[in-house]
Amino acid sequence: MIVYYYVLRQREALEDRAPIDGLPPNDNIAPGAPYGPVVNEGASCVDVTDLNPPPSPGEVYRYFQTLPLPQLTTHQQPPGDGLVGLPTIFWTDSPTTQTFTVDIRGFQVVIVATASSFTWHTGDGTDLVTDNPGRPYPDQTITHDYRAGTYSASLTTTWSGTFSVNGGVSAAVPGTTTTDGPPITFAVLQARTVLTNPYD
Repeated sequence: MIVYYYVLRQREALEDRAPIDGLPPNDNIAPGAPYGPVVNEGASCVDVTDLNPPPSPGEVYRYFQTLPLPQLTTHQQPPGDGLVGLPTIFWTDSPTTQTFTVDIRGFQVVIVATASSFTWHTGDGTDLVTDNPGRPYPDQTITHDYRAGTYSASLTTTWSGTFSVNGGVSAAVPGTTTTDGPPITFAVLQARTVLTNPYD
C-alpha cells in the first residue's frame, strides 16, 4: 500500500513573541498558536504495507472457523423403516461448496469452503468415513447393515478451504473445521417368514 503525503509548515508563536523568519506574531495570537502562511515543503510517497500487512494464513484460518457453514442433512433408504438383511443406504444432497467474502483489516478476502470428508454416525456405534456425499439407489456408495432396533444417524462434515486476498493468487487455508448435521431416527425391523395354507 502506497500513501502520498504533503509536508506543511507554519510558524508557532513563542512565549517572548520573538519573530520567526522575520515575521512576529500579532498581539492577539496566544503563545503556541500557529500564525502566518502555511508553507508546502514538498510531497512524497511512502510504502506503508509493512504497517498493515495482508492477512496471514493463520489469521484467515481463525475467520474460517467462524464461517456459517451448512449443516448437511442425512437421507436414508429405504425411507421410513428398514429391514434386517437389507442394507440401509445413506447420502446427502446438501451443498458441499460455499464461497464467502470477508473483510479482514480492510483487505477483501474470498474464502471457498469445500466438504472434503464425511463421517456418517450410524447410531449403532459405527462411524463410516468417506470422501464423497453418497448417492441414492441404484447408484449407492454408502451402506450399512443393522440388527433390529431403533437408531439415530447423523453426518459430521469436515471442511477444507482456499483463500485469496484482494483478488490475488489462491492459497490453502492451513486447517479444517467441522459441522454436525441434524440426526434422523428410524427403525430396522426383523422380517419373519409365515407359512400359510393357500387353500384356506
